Amino acid sequence: MTSHAMFSRLLPSAAKSASTLALALAFAFPAQAAVPAPVDQPYPGTIVLKVDATNLSQQIFRMRMSVPVKPGPMTFLYPQWLPANHGPSGPLTQFAGLKFTANGKPVEWTRDPVEVFAFHVTVPEGVTTLEAEYQFLSPLDPGQGRIVMTDDIIGLQWPSVTLYPAGYVARRIQVQPSLTLPAGWQYGTALETAQRTGDEIQFKTHDLETLIDSPLFAGRHFKQFDLDPGAKVRVSLNVVADNPESLEAKPEQIAAHRAMVDQALKLFGSHHYQHYDFLLALSDDFGGIGREHHQSSENGVKPNYFTEWTRNEATRELLPHEYTHSWNGKFRRPAGQNVPNFNTPLQNELLWVYEGQTQYWGGVLGARSGLVSQAGARDALAATAARYDSVAGRAWRAMQDTVNDPIIAGRRALAWSNWQRSEDYYSEGALIWLDVDTRIRELSGDKRSLDDFARAFYGIDKGSMLPAFYTFEDVVAALNKVQKFDWAPFLRSRVEGHGPGAPLDGLARAGWKLVYTDTPTDTIKAAEERSKSADFSYSLGFSVRADGGISNVVWDGVGFRAGLAGNATIVAVNSKVYKPEVLKAAVKAAKGGKAPIELLVKKGNTLRTIALDYHDGLRYPRLERIPGTPDRLEAIYKALK
Repeated sequence: MTSHAMFSRLLPSAAKSASTLALALAFAFPAQAAVPAPVDQPYPGTIVLKVDATNLSQQIFRMRMSVPVKPGPMTFLYPQWLPANHGPSGPLTQFAGLKFTANGKPVEWTRDPVEVFAFHVTVPEGVTTLEAEYQFLSPLDPGQGRIVMTDDIIGLQWPSVTLYPAGYVARRIQVQPSLTLPAGWQYGTALETAQRTGDEIQFKTHDLETLIDSPLFAGRHFKQFDLDPGAKVRVSLNVVADNPESLEAKPEQIAAHRAMVDQALKLFGSHHYQHYDFLLALSDDFGGIGREHHQSSENGVKPNYFTEWTRNEATRELLPHEYTHSWNGKFRRPAGQNVPNFNTPLQNELLWVYEGQTQYWGGVLGARSGLVSQAGARDALAATAARYDSVAGRAWRAMQDTVNDPIIAGRRALAWSNWQRSEDYYSEGALIWLDVDTRIRELSGDKRSLDDFARAFYGIDKGSMLPAFYTFEDVVAALNKVQKFDWAPFLRSRVEGHGPGAPLDGLARAGWKLVYTDTPTDTIKAAEERSKSADFSYSLGFSVRADGGISNVVWDGVGFRAGLAGNATIVAVNSKVYKPEVLKAAVKAAKGGKAPIELLVKKGNTLRTIALDYHDGLRYPRLERIPGTPDRLEAIYKALK
């Protein structure tokens, strides 16, 4: 019976006693233990957490946890809101096998009916330690989630394997973690090791906030590189790979990574870590990733990162981006990220600073260090400018609203991303910060720049790891200290505006303009090769996968108006079997003519012919110098001395 039906039967019975009504209400709404709110007080005692990561064949992590407790009600939480994920992405569906025992006897648990990441128990009288066992059933294939365990590589993310007591601020809970690895494996992590006995590593005791923020990469094939030789504060590149050949980096490749660290330290004028560990996985099987942490970062790319260096220039902005987050996102954080634990919702309103400015510095540091050439950096900027200039969804949805996408969409695939928009605060945010940088340079006669903002805003409290939170007003005030200007409406108009087009004023102020030619840049060629796709976004209004599948349809573009969608496959072009070069040739041949390009398209079990009325040829974005203007991009990409 529903509570509504219960009330319908109860209300007419006014003569019934109050006690009868109270009893009925109790059945209608059974009492539930509330999840205790976090309080800034130390948790009494240290939690011992043991992780067994040796089951490579089944990709299962097994945990045993010992928790000091007192008799009475208690609630445990599985981390839900993960800061670097910007949303409620805790992998609860892969958390299984939970059992509690006290003095060898089972203790039952119940899940909270509202906060389903919470588990209630009642600790029996006389019990001082509660034992817990559970597993993290890591994904077996990408359809279940990102692969974090293979036969050669393990990526341990502590939120996936950790329970913690509710009612306490995360940094006031002490945890003594240990990890058992497959025989002979090596590892990299920002956690400090107490001792290693065989394949069991015991780490020093850390507070829960530090533990959750300190992932580990381990592997059968492992190599560590010192990226700041002779420095008092260590910076290491810890590399794991599918095979030992992928670990062989040339001296000049490591030199570029060292230059990236050097350029970041010169830019920010400080550091906010006791040591820093880049975790880099080179693999076809281990899931790709780029995720920031205060003293480390998780980075996952293809195994040819070093061995085919010239083909992978565009991917080399990843490490500078994640490294920048140690300053922006981890040390300095938006005020909405100031939460007491990992089950309190995050507010993302300033992700265009947190991620957008970091995206900007990632590109700049890549160019300044030589990880990326200036030409490569310009080509990447052209691709970004073109992509966001063609976003049709700007008409109805401001970039500011996309900060909610990690909560709304959780990075699930979208049917019409060009219209729906998706986390545009990253790259469109970077375009806005280029606009800010060039505006400062222009107003100051090129005497000041966003570099000065970076040193003033992120360079405070050198060596401190205590987060310093900021608001929109703090950002505006810091910009005004660098260069007087009406920054608040300048930023608001770009963050909350509807175009037309992307915010490209910074590009023009830098002395460059976006143009389209019939020849792809090296960056676009490399991207097509990596993704095994063909990009017709700026001509036909869609891309085509290796199997002929259509993707990334531009809303109201040529393909859209012809009725194409992302669930169709091109079978033939003008009666010829589809290949990328066949479609490219057809687009070239149709230029300046009148005959349409005919596609034979398969959707489900249906074949149909689509006529594309397009005659402007192939179009690929690139940057072109504006004559008679200063080249501020060259100055922005120039290494600091």
